Amino acid sequence: MSKYVRGFTIIVCFVIATVFGEAQINSRIKVHFLYGSKPLAKYKAKQQKWFGGKLGGHVGIETSTNQILNFVPNGKFHLLANKKRHSKFILSDTNSFYSILGGNPTDNKRLSITIPISLTQKQTLDSIQTNYLATTPFDYAFIGMRCGAAAYYLISQINIVPSFSRRHTYLKIFYPKKLRKRLLKAAKINNWNCTTNAGSTERNWEKD
Repeated sequence: MSKYVRGFTIIVCFVIATVFGEAQINSRIKVHFLYGSKPLAKYKAKQQKWFGGKLGGHVGIETSTNQILNFVPNGKFHLLANKKRHSKFILSDTNSFYSILGGNPTDNKRLSITIPISLTQKQTLDSIQTNYLATTPFDYAFIGMRCGAAAYYLISQINIVPSFSRRHTYLKIFYPKKLRKRLLKAAKINNWNCTTNAGSTERNWEKD
């Protein structure tokens, strides 16, 4: 191989690696957490109770800009998971997601964790999202899959967290804080970007 051909080959490989590397870096998801809370005693007349209280909250995955995939009840709330699925996955814009528990978006204490992913992971997640929006894969139930377990189950399928059976998932990730603590630990190790919003001072918020 001549030095010119060898040089040209090196340049082409460098360009391909650079472009592919940038594509990898530019793929990411954001996991958004809304914290559980209850009104402070002196604001009970002004502030509403929110679903789940301090053990409530919500979580969703921003798969594309301003498109947050999240799992919600749809119909009668089941104590135990049922074959008749009263649930659905929805896509919410940022403002709708931030206000889903109540109040306006700035009322909610929240955390967003940005996680870099590969193009393969992004393609897999996009396929899962399409399928789950079309057909709900499981029921929403107190003893069963809810938002935290569903979010964990989703990102486990692209190897962000260890994969478990559905039953094992909802038993381990009983509410959003269980997932939040795992991802905060991973964020510290992997230097993932985290952004927060303090939320209303009229509410008593759960802590990490």
